[in-house]
Amino acid sequence: MPQGPVRQTGPTAQQSAVLSALGSDGKRGKIIGFAEWKSGIKRYSERERETKVAQQMKKIGLITSGGDCGGLNAVIKGAALAAEANGVQAVVVPNGYAGLYNLIEMEGLVRLDAKRVDAVQASVAGSEAGHSRVKISKISDENRYARIKEGLAKHCIDGLVISGGDDTGSVIVDLSEQGIPCVHAPKTMDLDLQTYSVGGDSTVSRIAQFVRDLRTTAVTHNRVMVVEVFGRYSGHTAFRGGVGAEADCILLPEIPVDFKIVYEDLRDKFTRRVCDSDVKAGTYMIVVAEGIKVGSGELVTDESAKLDAFGHARLAGAGKYVAQQLENLIKEDSTMEDFMKEQNMFVPGVYERPEIRAIVPGHLVRCGQTSAYDVCFGMQAGAAAVRLLMEGKTGVTVANVQRGKIIYMPTKLAIEEWPVDLTEIAMFEQMGFNFGRKASDYKPHLEELADGAVPPRHL
Repeated sequence: MPQGPVRQTGPTAQQSAVLSALGSDGKRGKIIGFAEWKSGIKRYSERERETKVAQQMKKIGLITSGGDCGGLNAVIKGAALAAEANGVQAVVVPNGYAGLYNLIEMEGLVRLDAKRVDAVQASVAGSEAGHSRVKISKISDENRYARIKEGLAKHCIDGLVISGGDDTGSVIVDLSEQGIPCVHAPKTMDLDLQTYSVGGDSTVSRIAQFVRDLRTTAVTHNRVMVVEVFGRYSGHTAFRGGVGAEADCILLPEIPVDFKIVYEDLRDKFTRRVCDSDVKAGTYMIVVAEGIKVGSGELVTDESAKLDAFGHARLAGAGKYVAQQLENLIKEDSTMEDFMKEQNMFVPGVYERPEIRAIVPGHLVRCGQTSAYDVCFGMQAGAAAVRLLMEGKTGVTVANVQRGKIIYMPTKLAIEEWPVDLTEIAMFEQMGFNFGRKASDYKPHLEELADGAVPPRHL
């Protein structure tokens, strides 16, 4: 009877020779199982692909995308300088993914040689490369990926360094799966990626400075100030910026707001400060992230605006909403009228309660100057991204550069949301900061570093 096909259960002699050449088992002639053989061949294929990509890396394109913020020019400069130092040309792909899609139409690109890159100021926010909010997969062109590849080939671009946040990163994953070599230099002032992102420190510092500056107006007029800042899903910048400004109350997307708790804290601190002041001056400062949830659990959005290219509703009005809630509570509180009369501040029909004002600095927290930390990290991230491309690593995100190591991870994982750590919030609640909820007990776990271990450092 004829025999059917025999299922292979181990490597052939030829395949064993391949494994020995790879050094996957460390010893020639070692007998291994089929699963290990397949794993070895997969590793070999991956190394072969990386080697091929690395050998082709003669020119790279630099793209910045998503929202602007501090540190992007530092990424551009770091990447361009590292490329030139390694004999690789660096060119600007202008205007984000819109430029990438339209490369085929462009006659020439700006090369970032030593003279041109010298004009890029790493300490200035924004991006010399320009931005656009474009999701490649949403483009109404079934040949969009072929068009992009043709554009890259036209300009002899072998790989891309792309700086952006989670939406930008999702496109990097998409492009990588289409065979386009990309490395992600993380950028988002929201700090909601798994890695640190360039722009975060700059934005936190600007938020803190704005809130500190507004305090002078607030205390002059005995006002309650509500400052609305960015933060759709995660409240990192509101949290850090609020603490940096010593705000009284910080409202985050991660914590449902109990306005009665906020108001009680406002009333107690505001009245105490006025009473303690020899000139009857006091204030209460609130920092609120745009992505806080209203009572129904919904975001406060601008219903007149269309969804953006990535399907997000345009957020608007969180600060105003908070101010309205507190105004309602302060009107209902008869003790506040009594307080105003006791302090000789009450004017019937004109000034019966402390004023509450909502302020939205908006894009002012994105622009201007980049912090020294973001200049350093941005240049490192740009240079590291070039090195990863030169080594054939693609579809990955620069996580850190530390102690002679470039640490990276798959972009698909890097862009997963990183919320504010609520156990850390409890520490600040213990110090007296209000987060719109009943304060939680802070019960830290004490841990001593093992001998020789190095603690994580910000600087």
